[in-house]
Amino acid sequence: MRFAPRNPNERIELMMTPMIDVVFQLLIFFTLTFRFAAPEGNFSIKMPLVAMSAGEAETVELPPIKVRLTAGPGGRLAGIVMGTRPVADFATLRAEVRAIIGDDPGPGALETTEVEFDCDYHLKYEYVIAAITAVSGYVDPETGQIQKIVEKINFAPPRAP
Repeated sequence: MRFAPRNPNERIELMMTPMIDVVFQLLIFFTLTFRFAAPEGNFSIKMPLVAMSAGEAETVELPPIKVRLTAGPGGRLAGIVMGTRPVADFATLRAEVRAIIGDDPGPGALETTEVEFDCDYHLKYEYVIAAITAVSGYVDPETGQIQKIVEKINFAPPRAP
């Protein structure tokens, strides 16, 4: 450690080599410990259909299930409409979607079934999340396992406020 110079005209020298060494060590440390985050989004790949042979059964794709969430005063949920029918609450919405899809949808049904939400502009976010939770799955009370209902969830373009 160096003390203040006794002579006021004496210059103080900065040791640059240790500072450069520390900078390079920090650069290497952060480069090696950086973790790439997986990008979010819907990456469903639509592959071309294969020509069906005579013994294969034809898969029937359901049209998207349209759910409309309307906002009341203060952004509270005013109503849920599935297709053209009003729905009382999110538990009823889940039951309606399960009735359309069935409890044993079979292979590929989770990937092809789609729910489209049409939400009012001022609707609070908590109601949108509750609706997504209602249609995406539930916990089976008997086994305690998560049962998926729908994996593809889309949103209609936002409506003007």
